Amino acid sequence: WLWLGLCLQLPGFCTNLLSSQAPGHILAQTNSSTQILCPIKKEHTGVYWYRWNQAKQHFEFLVFSSALGKAAYGTDVSQEKFSISRMNSHQSYVLHISQLQGSDNGTYYCCISQSSELILSSGTRLGVVNVLPLPSQPTLTPLTKKPTQCKTKSKAISKKGPCSPLVWVPLAIGALLLLLTLVPIARRFYWLRRRLWLRIHRQ
Repeated sequence: WLWLGLCLQLPGFCTNLLSSQAPGHILAQTNSSTQILCPIKKEHTGVYWYRWNQAKQHFEFLVFSSALGKAAYGTDVSQEKFSISRMNSHQSYVLHISQLQGSDNGTYYCCISQSSELILSSGTRLGVVNVLPLPSQPTLTPLTKKPTQCKTKSKAISKKGPCSPLVWVPLAIGALLLLLTLVPIARRFYWLRRRLWLRIHRQ
């Protein structure tokens, strides 16, 4: 306990074991489980796990895991709740916490001791809540309505159909002009035919 107190209060008394304990922050739901990774960079005989209890303002010893795989638990610490495994050729320790409750809130530290120096990790803050917050939903861009101009153009196009005034009015005018042109020709043809008929009968 004295080492932990001096480590947090006196700079230089201890050095960080990790550049970052993984993960740095955990938010978990009640009755679920989680795990904290502690990479080891130096020679060691085992790893200690402590929890800083913010409400009680003191450190709680949880479990010690020796390099041989033996574990020693702190007072009133449940072996069913806390367990330790090793991975990556024994270069990393993983603390498993099950059946999470509000009393498990706190900052968890792994550390090793070398000579008279306590080497402490950067810590992982664990928060346990009854209901996890919903992930933020991406905002969807609403579909924009078609411009009024586009609708006007579409209507203008539809007016150019076979029944559109823009089509039959020019056709009617053209037909009328053609009819007016054919009337004099028809009258002249009629008189020529009549003269020919009279000449034939006189002979």
